[in-house]
Amino acid sequence: MTLEKQSFFKVNLLLNILGRRPDGFHELETVMHPVNLSDTLGFSRKPRGIELTCNEPALPIDSTNLVYRAAAAFFEKVGISEGVAIHLQKKIPMAAGLGGGSANAATTLSALNELFDQPLKPKELQQIAGALGSDVPFFLQSKPALATGRGEKIQSLDFFPAMRGAAFILMRPGFGISTAWAYQQLARFPAALNGKAGRAEKLIRALQTTDLSTAAREFYNSLEAPAFYKFPLLQIIHDFFRENGAAAALMSGSGSTTFGIARDLAAAQRIETKVREEFGQVWTAVTAV
Repeated sequence: MTLEKQSFFKVNLLLNILGRRPDGFHELETVMHPVNLSDTLGFSRKPRGIELTCNEPALPIDSTNLVYRAAAAFFEKVGISEGVAIHLQKKIPMAAGLGGGSANAATTLSALNELFDQPLKPKELQQIAGALGSDVPFFLQSKPALATGRGEKIQSLDFFPAMRGAAFILMRPGFGISTAWAYQQLARFPAALNGKAGRAEKLIRALQTTDLSTAAREFYNSLEAPAFYKFPLLQIIHDFFRENGAAAALMSGSGSTTFGIARDLAAAQRIETKVREEFGQVWTAVTAV
């Protein structure tokens, strides 16, 4: 039996860092929104072991890969002697701030649970996901969510009325940004490192009760401070989106992807055309919210 799954991505509508924790992680509040862009993973049972292949040569396929680690954690938890062959077809750039590795890991947990006849309950999958990485639990569900703690505490939310009918335009320039680097650099930006709690609740309320233009004032990402300082191009892209009709623009996660939100799909496609004319053959994508 072969099982094929799409591994969907996210953008952060808000990422507010609230300081460094004693355990070395950062306390945060973030509002994440799923994006209808995906990698594809194929799974098939085998007698034993974990075999991972990928179309992207730059991506490791050993135990340093989150997909491999997710599979290993699943088998350790359930005590199954069988193994699995996994093929990861990467379509979305790496180091893009879209949660690709975390999404692939969560998809692996869900798929293996299905492939091996549901031995784990949702709560057990959540526990494994949280141990793999802060973003991983978000991808076990398919709605927007508020994440707190180090990002592993997930509260699912209904889709936001202010974004109904809107569309995302995403652009990743020709470089990625290491998440570890971005967080390390926050020490140089005290205001970004020690944000004021409550911004996420304010954004959620605006997205639920006002229009997109009003809610856009509450979009925020603490990691833009170090990213924009080292990579001024990201600020230029951000401003270009707004100047060409996007109702909102923000860097997602630790970058380097910057996204805009247009009022509808046609408007997003017009902005993407202008992006390509201005910046050349960069990675872009347009998708309905």
